[in-house]
Amino acid sequence: MNKTSNRARAKKTDEMRTEYDFDYSKAKPNRFAGRIASDQTVVLLDPEVSKVFPDSESMNAALRGLIAALPKTNKREARK
Repeated sequence: MNKTSNRARAKKTDEMRTEYDFDYSKAKPNRFAGRIASDQTVVLLDPEVSKVFPDSESMNAALRGLIAALPKTNKREARK
């Protein structure tokens, strides 16, 4: 295995590479910020799941059915 020379190590700097420079003039505000209440959780569904549950109402109904089917001890833990 080749060792890195002292000269190559000395060339490294703490500056960010040019390909990582971000042009903030093209940045847009987050259009989703502020839409989520503090008591809500946002999750990302896999594409095959989102085909079955296309909206939040259908997903919530399925999850409520699952919660109702859980044993009572698990229901208490799920509500915490």
